[in-house]
Amino acid sequence: MNERSSPPPLVEALDARKTYRLGAVEVPVLRGVSLAVRAGEALAIVGASGAGKSTLLNVLGALDAPTGGRVLFDGRDLYALSPAARAEIRATRVGFVFQAFHLLPELDLVENILLPALSRPGAWRRGAALRREALALIERVGLSARVGHRPDELSGGEQQRAALARALVNRPDLILADEPTGNLDSESGERVLDLLFGLVRQGGRTLIIVTHNREVAARCDRTLTLTDGRIG
Repeated sequence: MNERSSPPPLVEALDARKTYRLGAVEVPVLRGVSLAVRAGEALAIVGASGAGKSTLLNVLGALDAPTGGRVLFDGRDLYALSPAARAEIRATRVGFVFQAFHLLPELDLVENILLPALSRPGAWRRGAALRREALALIERVGLSARVGHRPDELSGGEQQRAALARALVNRPDLILADEPTGNLDSESGERVLDLLFGLVRQGGRTLIIVTHNREVAARCDRTLTLTDGRIG
């Protein structure tokens, strides 16, 4: 009996390189990274500060174009697409969770969570339905008592849970998390991680998490180490 071939990766880097220029000096950050992440997989990328982890995440998530190599998303060459097509993928199929919460201080909890959804065409016609979805996410991350509160009225752990709900509001295929518990105490961090992995696995989503914490990495299906811009 023939063995079935593995499904194609959701996201793939092929000899991805990234060099920044500081005046006359070139600073190579990614030096030829190749990796493939299957749909539904949880991958940890670990490494010391300055190894290029955040840069790699930005390149995989269509935030920052590589200076060499390619990135494929669902088989499509991400940086060969038009800026509009790339922005559409970034907005609808990728969710971001950063170490800094990036909540807008002038908006309340529901408004912050709805921001990615409101950028989609025709969102204004679905306003009531989108609000219901946001409220359901707020309940799932345990913030129902905070509806109507602004970010400065929330604790750090509550803000990160709000950022997690915001990342999920468009039901993306891929979640990219960059040191999501780096600004939290251990108890709040554990709660955020429990929610992150629970919601990702429940929805069958793909997760790439950047961390220096081996205990966080151990929750994933697989771990890769980035050292001096290369996968070791």
